[in-house]
Amino acid sequence: MAPDGMQSLNIPSLRGKVSEEEWQARVDLACAYRLVAHYGWTHVTANHISLRVPGEEEHFLLNPYGLLFDEVTASSLVKIDLDGNKVMESDFGINQAGYVIHSAIHGARKDITCAIHTHTEAGMAVSSQKNGLLPLNMSAIRFYERIAYHDYEGVTVDVEERENIVKHLGNHYAMILRNHGLLTLGRNLGEAFYLMYNLEKACRAQVAAMAGGAELEIPPEHVLQKSAEQSWRPNNNSPEQHPAWPAMRRKMDRVDPSYRD
Repeated sequence: MAPDGMQSLNIPSLRGKVSEEEWQARVDLACAYRLVAHYGWTHVTANHISLRVPGEEEHFLLNPYGLLFDEVTASSLVKIDLDGNKVMESDFGINQAGYVIHSAIHGARKDITCAIHTHTEAGMAVSSQKNGLLPLNMSAIRFYERIAYHDYEGVTVDVEERENIVKHLGNHYAMILRNHGLLTLGRNLGEAFYLMYNLEKACRAQVAAMAGGAELEIPPEHVLQKSAEQSWRPNNNSPEQHPAWPAMRRKMDRVDPSYRD
């Protein structure tokens, strides 16, 4: 049953009106939005997670602008093309910044199905530090020489910025938007979520480690290289489904299964 207040949104179900593959993608994406809310990574109605529609390379799903992340459901997600046009009827609009960032990624990176962007306190703090993410712990070392940086150009609402986003991102699966926030990508939704979980945890740990002014210990170069390589081995990152994702979905089913509506 939906929590109090959700029923007032009166969002008609799309189950049976889209393909089974798209419906499952919608359920997974709505679950990701709820998990981001559960972990406290939200910024009111800002930020966004996108997922490419299976079998429709030029179409992706984005959150309905104006809903909190813990209100997002499978049926409320907005389906758009790379030009920002709705390709299914919806009463909701989309966040322009979300369109700019995610259309840039889905248009340029055909290997990517999902992108997650957040503005957490820790992420914004590290994005404001000159040296960016430091290899201080296992979660951070995963990204050693495997993370991109994009300089702040103002609020990301101008389509012209897409060119620089793509250029700076390159072939990486994670990027720090300087003075802004965090971005992770995945060949599947679970991979993007797991990378964001690690990147967020790494940023929190870095802020905590630097807070007391203690001297920081960074492992030697050969250990950094080895550890980063270990984190990206195939058993840790499947292109079909990340091994942690079914467990994350089960977690949200226990917390609040209304995301499936």
